[in-house]
Amino acid sequence: MRSILTPLLFASGFFMTACGASESTNQEATAQDAGASTAATQESAAPASGEENAELQAVRDKLAERIPDLASSELRPTPLEDIYELSRGMAVGYVTADGRYLIEGDLVDLATGRQITEERRREARLEVLEDAAARSISFGADDAEYLVTVFTDIDCGYCRKLHDEIGEYNERGIAIRYLLYPRSGQNSVSYRKAVATWCSEDRQQTLTEAKQGVDPGSKSCSDHPVDNHLLAGRKLGLRGTPMMVLPNGEVVQGYVPADRLLTRLETDPAQDPLAVR
Repeated sequence: MRSILTPLLFASGFFMTACGASESTNQEATAQDAGASTAATQESAAPASGEENAELQAVRDKLAERIPDLASSELRPTPLEDIYELSRGMAVGYVTADGRYLIEGDLVDLATGRQITEERRREARLEVLEDAAARSISFGADDAEYLVTVFTDIDCGYCRKLHDEIGEYNERGIAIRYLLYPRSGQNSVSYRKAVATWCSEDRQQTLTEAKQGVDPGSKSCSDHPVDNHLLAGRKLGLRGTPMMVLPNGEVVQGYVPADRLLTRLETDPAQDPLAVR
């Protein structure tokens, strides 16, 4: 889990049904720069005194005395008296009203089973995807009941297995929206293939052929979204492909067969169908 006290990316474990990421040093430097830029944006966006109620502002002032950087994080009340949620992207923690104690860990309502911290992470994931997924490669009907976002690498074995079964997902009412995530980073063969796929005349066909081992070539275009997809994956703490993000923001690591995925979508009462997507 990502700590609210560190700039490290949120990192959940992944199953052996995922291809592990191994990005270049150049790529990680880019990620660090992006993280610094995000932190700067969040600091400048921190509410001014007049924009926040006195209760929250008092907590923020206490934080500023002890750890100034934390004072720029998003702050909101929780169901617990004198305990406030502190969040920055996927990182979520809790702080006491006097600003003295920081609690790192998940908050769960044992009476209802509600996973309060995970709900906040899901919201944050969907916010990250809102921009990145606006430019994606989709398979499935526009009126499919469910839309699942998948970070995919053309050269990942389990990504290829998933795509081999794309018809099975679609038949079960699951549309798949791909974001291109070449795990080896920029200036790699996988990155070149991802860009060429996006810049091709028929992205669906080119992606399908590429996952079958056909090299898509070196075509390029200036407005491709691959870098944006890479950044989104890092923000979500991606450590392997494929990585699925369900409509409610839940992350499923690795390859999951269509039947099992449909069961997960149908049996989760918090899952939102895609009637309003």
